[in-house]
Amino acid sequence: MSRLTLRLPQTLHTQLAGLAETEGVSLNQYIVYALSRQATLAYAVQPVSEQAVAEQRASYTALLNSLGTATFSEIEATLAEREEVEPEPGLTPEVVARLRQRIAAKKQTPQPPIN
Repeated sequence: MSRLTLRLPQTLHTQLAGLAETEGVSLNQYIVYALSRQATLAYAVQPVSEQAVAEQRASYTALLNSLGTATFSEIEATLAEREEVEPEPGLTPEVVARLRQRIAAKKQTPQPPIN
């Protein structure tokens, strides 16, 4: 376990100490909990409103329209020029197959409505 010395404003220290006391844990435990919770929020999936989805679709459609169209031969020429790269070491065919199965299972599972 690591140790960290942290300087806090007295008002924040008092507030955290009060919250820890309310939860019945030490100040250290409460700070670790609060930091862990905040760190995991960055990785949590957040619902998107229908308005935001509509705005994203409109932006995407506008982008596609601004790009114009390409002939099949233009597309083939562009693809031929692309750089070939190796997949990441952990991205094996088995991992890809499991991900596809999980995606398919999610599509079959009814999702609760987003409010």
